Amino acid sequence: MSSSSPSTARPSPTHAGAAAFDCDVFVVGGGINGCGIARDLAGRGWRVVLAEKDDLAAHTSSSSTKLIHGGLRYLEYYEFSLVRKALQEREVLLRSAPHIMWPLRFVMPHDASMRPAWMVRLGLFLYDHLAKREVLPGSRGVDLREHPAGAPLKSSYRRGFVYSDGWVDDARLVVLNALDAQARGAQILTRTRCVGAQRDAAGWTVALEGADGVQRTLRARALVNAAGPWAESFLRGAAHAAAGEKLATKSLRLVKGSHIVVPRVFEHDHAYIFQNPDKRIIFAIPYQDDFTLIGTTDVEVQGEPGSARIDEGEIAYLCEQASRYFAKPIVPADVVWTYSGVRPLLDDASGDPSAVTRDYLLEKHTDGAPLLTVWGGKITTFRKLAEDAADDVGRMLGEQRPAWTHGAVMAGGDLSAWVGKPQAGELPQERFERFVAAVQRKYPWLPAALARRLSRAYGARVSELLGRSQDVPDLGTEVAPGLYERELQFLIDTEWARTADDVLWRRSKLGLRLSQAQRDKVAAWMDAHAPTV
Repeated sequence: MSSSSPSTARPSPTHAGAAAFDCDVFVVGGGINGCGIARDLAGRGWRVVLAEKDDLAAHTSSSSTKLIHGGLRYLEYYEFSLVRKALQEREVLLRSAPHIMWPLRFVMPHDASMRPAWMVRLGLFLYDHLAKREVLPGSRGVDLREHPAGAPLKSSYRRGFVYSDGWVDDARLVVLNALDAQARGAQILTRTRCVGAQRDAAGWTVALEGADGVQRTLRARALVNAAGPWAESFLRGAAHAAAGEKLATKSLRLVKGSHIVVPRVFEHDHAYIFQNPDKRIIFAIPYQDDFTLIGTTDVEVQGEPGSARIDEGEIAYLCEQASRYFAKPIVPADVVWTYSGVRPLLDDASGDPSAVTRDYLLEKHTDGAPLLTVWGGKITTFRKLAEDAADDVGRMLGEQRPAWTHGAVMAGGDLSAWVGKPQAGELPQERFERFVAAVQRKYPWLPAALARRLSRAYGARVSELLGRSQDVPDLGTEVAPGLYERELQFLIDTEWARTADDVLWRRSKLGLRLSQAQRDKVAAWMDAHAPTV
C-alpha cells in the first residue's frame, strides 16, 4: 500500500477545450462523500475544486455513531447487498488509516423477548460470511456470568454474542480525505458557499461567496452535488439548468440521529449493541478513554438540517433503553455532552425512519454539462461511493481513468518510515502500538498521554507537527491543558481550522475535557491567530 500511488502529477488536459475551464470537476459539499470524491478524482489526474459552506465535516459527517460496520440490523430489512458492500469495506478502511480507525468487538446481551437466539446466530453467521475477513475475528457466543462484558449488566443477562466491526474518528476521516485530495492537486475551499451554478451545453458557471461576502465565479466541465442533507435543496435552489430541464428528480428523508456522552460506564474495551422493545438497536461504546457514547435515535425532521439538536425526549429514550441493560441506571443528569446529525436518506416510501435504506444512489444528468448527484450513503461505504462516482464522472467526461484508492493509505496512515513493513500476521492495531512506541522513543520528552493523543490524531504526520522541537517549551504556550500553540497553528496552517469548535469538537474531542473558561481561552487564541476567511 502506498499513499503515493497513483502519481500526484497532474496529466495534461485531454479535453480539447479544457484550458478554458478553471477546473474539470467542481464538488459541492465538504462532508465525507464530497471529500472522498474529490480525493478520488484528483488522484486520477482531474483538476478538482471543492467548496464547503462551513467547516469540513461540520454537520452529518462529524455526527455519526463513529462505526465502520456492515450494519447488522439491516439484515432484517433484507439489505443484503448494502451489508455485503459495507462488510467488504471494513478491512480496506482499517488498513488505510490505522491511527484513526481500529477493530472493535461488540457484545449483544441476549434478550429472548426481542429476538430468538437462533435468529441472532443466523444473522451473525451471515455477517461473518457475506464478505472475506482477514483482520476481524468472527462471532461467538459468550457466558456473561464469566465474560468481563457481563459485569456492568443486570444479572438477568446471562448469555450473549460477540462479533466484530470497527471504530472511526469520523471528522478526522473527512480531513484526511481533504488532505489527500489537496496533495493530489485539488483545491479545498472551506467557508465558501456555492450560491449559484448555471449549466449550459459546455460546462458549469459556478458562483461562490466567501465568509467575507466576496463573490467570484469559476468554470467547470462537470459538477458533483455531494451536499448531503442539502443535496435536494441545492438542486432546487442554487443549481440552474436549461429551460424545461428538471435537476431534482429524487427526494430525501432527513432523519435525525442523536447521541449522548456520559462518564465511563464500564472498564473493558468492548462495545455493546442493545436490542430495544421498538425493534431498534442502540450502541454503548467506549469513548475518548473516560467516557461512554450511547446512540442513536431515528427522528424524522423538517426544516433546516443545520439547526437539528437533540431534544429531551431523545435523551430520555437513550437513557431508558441503556438502563434496561446496565445494572446502574443512566439518567439525564449523567449526560456531559450531546450531538445530533441529520442523515440524508433516499426516500423509499418506508413508513418507519429506521427502515429507510442506508444505501446510496448516484444520479447522472447528461443532457448538458455533466452533473452527478449523491443521494444517501453511510460513512462505511464512502470510499466505494467515491470510486463509483469518479467512474461515472469519467464516463460522462469521456475520459475513463483507472480506480486507485482500494489499496491506498490516508494522510498519516503510512507508518512504514517509523516501524518498517508490516510483520507477518501483524494486526493494524498492533502496528499502531509499535508506532506509538517509536514516537515516544524519538520524542522522549513528550508526556506519554500527549504522545499517544498526537499519534492517534496525526499518524505519521506527527513529525510535521513536532518538527525539530526538543522539549515541551518548544511547543509554545499551553493554551489549554494538553493543547499547545504549535498544534493550534498546525491545524490552522494545514487542516483548515478557523475556530475553537473546529479544533475542540472536530479536529479533536478535547472540548470534553475542558471547562468553559478553558474553551473560551482556546476561542480567544483562535480569534487572534486564525485567518478571518
